[in-house]
Amino acid sequence: MADTILQRLAKGDLLVSDGATGSYLQQHGLEDGDPEEWNVSHPDVVQGMAKAYFDAGSDMVLTNTFGGTSLRQSHYGFADRAAEFNRLGAELARSQAPDGCFVVGSVGPTGEVLNDPLRDNPLTEEQAYEVFVEQIVALADGGVDAVNIETMIDINEAVIAVRAAKENTDLVVMSTMFFDKGPRGFFTMMGSKPADAVSKLQEAGADIVGANCGNGIDVMIELARELRAATDGYLLIHSNAGIPAPINGEIVYPESPEYMAERFKVMAHDVGVNILGGCCGTTPEHIRALINALGR
Repeated sequence: MADTILQRLAKGDLLVSDGATGSYLQQHGLEDGDPEEWNVSHPDVVQGMAKAYFDAGSDMVLTNTFGGTSLRQSHYGFADRAAEFNRLGAELARSQAPDGCFVVGSVGPTGEVLNDPLRDNPLTEEQAYEVFVEQIVALADGGVDAVNIETMIDINEAVIAVRAAKENTDLVVMSTMFFDKGPRGFFTMMGSKPADAVSKLQEAGADIVGANCGNGIDVMIELARELRAATDGYLLIHSNAGIPAPINGEIVYPESPEYMAERFKVMAHDVGVNILGGCCGTTPEHIRALINALGR
């Protein structure tokens, strides 16, 4: 039987994740709309994305389910199909996974503010827990090995999602926060420092913690050092390919596959990050360059 993610990490293996989902789908025809619905309407593209990342050398690929809660799907009229979209997203990625590789369910924020005092019927913690349970159980039913509760800005929402996963499945649970760098250092939009976020996520039961999105590779190295100082546990970083800028009418991410690959080596060997991967703007070419830089 193949080793699990945690068994691989316990052996000291450095694991490589995948790159961006949204920008890949946009390059293949997705316009403003619902990426998760493409698990039904464009399964060939979603499967092709998973295959492209596995072929590039990824040890794990995330599902096309970032906005897969029923709350997010309600904006498109698909709240009652959320579980279906998540299960299919998992099955599509699983169908392309080589032996020994992993499928990770992507779980993003609900898009709502917990207990928002400005709303008449704000989202409660109990309601958030239930929508995360629905999504994560559907991902488990579709065959994921783990979930990544990602791009979180509210540590309380992230903790609720971690609890939903740990209390209702046997999946490996990762959780990555979105940090901005300001004059006083790194904080989430809701004011959490990296060390505080790490502590709360691990208390909730997260097996792997880290950060994703919002920053290019050099700033992510700084952030990774701060996260590593806060924990000796397993650490995951998904970096953007720089900060996007409009060029000739297109949004361009400036960091090349070769540049990011060399900086990822620093993150792995000098900082001690256990799982490396890309976020916005990264492509299968970025993953292929990382694999080559690591000498695989």
